[in-house]
This record gives sequence, structure tokens and C-alpha cells, in this order.
Amino acid sequence: MSTPYPFTAIVGQDDLRLGLLLNAVSPAVGGVLVRGEKGTAKSTAVRALAALMPEVSVVSGCRFSCDPAAPDPACPDGPHEAGNGVSRAARTVELPVGASEDRLVGALDIERALSEGVKAFEPGLLADAHRGILYVDEVNLLHDHLVDLLLDAAAMGASYVEREGVSVRHAARFLLVGTMNPEEGELRPQLLDRFGLTVEVAASRDTDQRVEVVRRRLAYDDDPDGFAARWAQEEGALRARIAAARVLLPEVVLGDGVLRQIAATCAAFEVDGMRADIVMARTATALAAWAGRDEVTAEDVRQAALLALPHRRRRNPFDAPGLDEDKLDDTLRDAAGDEGGNDGDDEPDPEGPGGGDGGGGGVPPQDPGPEAPDRSGDTGPEQGGEAPAQGRPPGGGEQQPVRASEPFRTKMLSVPGLGEGAAGRRSRARTEHGRTTGARRPRGALTKLHLAATVQAAAPHQRARGRSGRGLVVRRDDLRQATREGREGNLVLFVVDASGSMAARQRMSAVKGAVMSLLLDAYQRRDKVGLVTFRGKDAEVALPPTSSVDAAAARLESLPTGGRTPLAAGLLRAHDVLRVERMRDPSRRPLLVVVTDGRATGGPDPVALAARAGRLHAAEGTASVVVDCESGFVRLGLAAQLARDLGGSAVTLDELRADSIAGLVKDVQAAGRAA
Repeated sequence: MSTPYPFTAIVGQDDLRLGLLLNAVSPAVGGVLVRGEKGTAKSTAVRALAALMPEVSVVSGCRFSCDPAAPDPACPDGPHEAGNGVSRAARTVELPVGASEDRLVGALDIERALSEGVKAFEPGLLADAHRGILYVDEVNLLHDHLVDLLLDAAAMGASYVEREGVSVRHAARFLLVGTMNPEEGELRPQLLDRFGLTVEVAASRDTDQRVEVVRRRLAYDDDPDGFAARWAQEEGALRARIAAARVLLPEVVLGDGVLRQIAATCAAFEVDGMRADIVMARTATALAAWAGRDEVTAEDVRQAALLALPHRRRRNPFDAPGLDEDKLDDTLRDAAGDEGGNDGDDEPDPEGPGGGDGGGGGVPPQDPGPEAPDRSGDTGPEQGGEAPAQGRPPGGGEQQPVRASEPFRTKMLSVPGLGEGAAGRRSRARTEHGRTTGARRPRGALTKLHLAATVQAAAPHQRARGRSGRGLVVRRDDLRQATREGREGNLVLFVVDASGSMAARQRMSAVKGAVMSLLLDAYQRRDKVGLVTFRGKDAEVALPPTSSVDAAAARLESLPTGGRTPLAAGLLRAHDVLRVERMRDPSRRPLLVVVTDGRATGGPDPVALAARAGRLHAAEGTASVVVDCESGFVRLGLAAQLARDLGGSAVTLDELRADSIAGLVKDVQAAGRAA
């Protein structure tokens, strides 16, 4: 086993280290979610934490890490007698993003269960992580069915395996730690709320600090054992401080005035439910114990809010998490003034509790960049002067980006047929989860038994197999895998017309609002998204296919308009993108969404060229829908014709709304039948 990088050797990242240490002091805080760009020591810090955790006492030989002082009466390896156990180091169990359900919760030997009536159970990662750390790297990429299992275990403190009348239950209480890069997609709100704290990490822009990071990493890579030995004293001191804080924790007083500040803060930031209040109280108590104090202060509450609330406050789906610290300070002062125990004039300590060990919490400070020149006498648009008419910069024909209108709930757009792509919530697919539609012989390991089909296959052979008792004699060849139908996520590729024909400010605002609404729908349905735009003389891939819907929303907001309408170029560029994606991920089916008024300009016969490009998509069976943005009393119907060339359907901006009464729900499958 390789020597882990010492926790105390990590340079900077104060918020990250503080969040992890508070969970080491008080596991009841509920874990931590670490958000940040790649290469910022997220995984290194989490793996280093295990060496600082106190040892745990377990029942000897128990595969489920039962506490000898209070063994689990329902333990599959039990019953255990209370008494002395053996001590071992706390485990850090890593859950791979591509793990199977059986690997997470454990697996039953179905053949033995049917033929012998015994619960032959092989524990999974949840059992291994009991009373330790469960670490999920790239937690935002975890499959939905694994997220559901994690939510259940985290909520109940136990894992249940129910399969064809055979059930196993065991304790599963663990410290949940996840890391993620927000550029690769956001996390489901249900799982997000299960993390007690969240911290944002970013690479330092300080040259000296970056040099020290490289120096230490190279020294560790050259001699891991020697490097760890040089930091052994600091590691021991930190381990002792964690142990002392754990001893002090039950003695920390959480006064009524502090509780009022916590409640006022959660109410001010409109967090849902009461979990935020409880997590803040536990975090503030842990902060006091970490600082060696037996009473929680207002600064502990402030620091707890910066760690516990950014991912819980109400916000739009594409807004970055974070807290308004001025609002936080005002709320704390008001709550303290109402209580009468504080005049509200004290400024918060910038170092945080425990001196330099604290951090700012919340969002890390951003580099302001070069100092801007003084424009106090400037009357230009940046300082409130009048902007150029219609958003056009002087001397240019291109319009500046306009903001999207308010997003709305869209009608369901789906891909026809039955896919086998990644789990999601858009189109029908064969999945491991969903309603049972049939049975087949298993390919590889059996995961979902179809009991009736298995019994039916084994029944004719009972006499030949010498059955004499009540049990059914089952062989491997009799087992049948249940086939199930659920929903998959798709690749939704947006092709957006940004030409001059779309450039009227109110019109483009409505178009962006519609695309933003479709992006929100893609976010909720766990799709990958891509963005192709066309204007002027060519088309460009504004965003290659990604799981980060936030990135697509950001590119859309900054999209300028103007120039000619090279519709064919946009469709051909989309064809190239889809061709590459089919090679990368052939199981993920695409949905092409073309947002245009159907006009095409530039070059000889641009409309005919666009029609040929559309038929190219139709020939490859790409599901498509055209969002018709044409407005006015006189309509040319070009978008509807383009939809026919694509073999898809056309919907107007009004018809796209879920609450529209302009027509029935139009999905791609229905349009395909009409065509």
C-alpha cells in the first residue's frame, strides 16, 4: 500500500482543510462536498484525512464493523455478544463512478437462496464504509440509481437489500465526502443537501505558493516514506488536536442567543427544511471545540454559515453557489440585537476561529486582475452613460448580447424507439431499473432475477434432477435475468440561429429564454448538451457536448447576433459533432434541436442547400425538432419545411411551453409517425 501524502503538507486550501477537520472532530456534521477545478488537491486532501481519524473498535471477525460496546442486533454476521473488540484504523472506502449496484450494497447468492433457503450475502462498499469515510470522486457523474441508494443509506443509517423475497439489512453510517468539478455538471439537489458542508477550491495565483506546491510534490514523488517521515511530527500534533477537540465537543455550550442567530440566518437565506439549521448548529459547535473553547460565539456561527449554506440557499439552477457576506453580517447583527446580548458593532475576525487554521468559507476570493484606471469622469456606457442604440457598438454591425427572458417549463421532447444509453429521464430505454417487461438468459453476472421465468425454466427438470424435498432444484442454466424499461439521458445538441434575422432585441431575448428553458429541462433529465451557433459566413461549436449544462447557459448568455444566416453551415457543423459523438459514445442517442426562423442567406440557393443538409440528418435517423422563431402576420413557413427535411417536428415558441393550449404535446416520436 502506498504512503499517503501528509495532510499537514498540503499548501493553502484553508477552507478545504477546515471542512475536513471539522468532520473529523464531529462526524455528525454530515460530510463535505469539495467543488473546484481539476488539480487543486481535492482527492489528495480527502485520502490524507484517513490517517488523522481515530481508530475504531470492532467486533472481531464481523464483516460489518459492529461496535463491540453496542453491536447491531440485526447484523447478518450476528448476533454478537457485547464485550471487548479489536481496534483498527478508520477506513476510507472509494466508490467508483462506474460501480454497479451490487458492488455498492452487496450481492445475494440467488441460486443458494432459492435452492437452500440461506442468505448467502457478500457485503458491498456501504458495509466496508460503516464507521469510516465513503469517498466519491466526481460525485456529480454518479449514476442516478447509485445516488438513490446513497440517499437511502445516508437518511436511514442502514443499507437494505431486498431481492425476490430475500432481505438483508445492516448498519451503514459513514462520513460522506465527495469531490467534483462543476464544469462537468451539477449535482442532484437531493444528494447535494445530504452533504453537511461545501467548500470551493481553486488553484492559488500566488507565485511563491505555487512554487512550494511543486517543490513538496516532487519531494513526495521521489521518496514518499521519507517525505512522510519529515511531516510525522506535524501529523501527530494535528491528530492529538483532533482527539482533544473530540473530548471537548460534548462540553461545548450552544446558547439560546446563538441558536437565534442560526435560525435567523437560515430564514434570511430561504433555505428549505430544517437540515441547514441542524448542520449549522453542529458545525458551530465543532468550530468552538476545534478552537479549544467551551462556548459557541457569533463568529463560529458566521463561519458555519459560510460552510453549510452556500449549496442550500434558494437559487436559479445555473447560478453559482455562494453567500452574500454583507447580508450575512447584517442578519447576524440584527439577530444579536434582538437578543440583547450584542450591540452588533464588532467586526468579524478575518482569521476565523482557531487563527490561521480557519478559512473564509463559501466562495474563495477571486483574483481582481490588473487595477482598472480611474473613470470617475467617464460618461461612457460602463459608468451609466447612454449605450449605443439597439445595443450596436459604434462602427460595428454586430449587436451586443441580450439577456434571456424568464425561463419556463417546456413540453417533453423525446427520441423515438427504445435505447440502451446512460440512465436519465428523457427517452425510453432498456435499463437496470424500471418496470419489468420480460426475461432473458443472463449475460455475465445475474443482477436482476426474474423469479417466475426462473421457476418456469427449472420446473420441467425436477424429476430428472432427483428432487426429493420441498426445495426447488435450480441450476445455473435455469436463471433468468429480468429485462426492464426505464428512461435514458440523451445528447441534446442545440443549433441556434444568431444571424441578423434574429437580431431584434425582444425577439432574441425570447429565443434565448426558450433555449435556456430547454437547457433547464436537459439539466433535470440528466442529458449531455452541446451548442452550435451560426451567423455571418460560418457556424461554430460554441460548446462541445458536455454534462455541464451551466457552461451551455453561460455561452448562450454571451452570444452576440448579427450578419447573414448560413443555416446549411450550422446543420453541417452539427452533423460533424454528432458523427464524432457516435464514435465516442454509441449508446447515447442524440436529439437535434434547431432554433431558427427557417430563413437562409448567403451563397447560391441557400434554402436548397439547407434542405440538403437537413435530409443528411434524416438519412442517419437523427431525431430532431425545430423551434420556429418566425413572428409577424406574414409567415413564410420555412421552419416547418426544414422540420420536414429533417424528418422531425416543428413547434413555435408558444407551443414549446408546457402550459400552452396552442396544441397537444408534441414529441419527436409523434412527429415521426405523422411524417
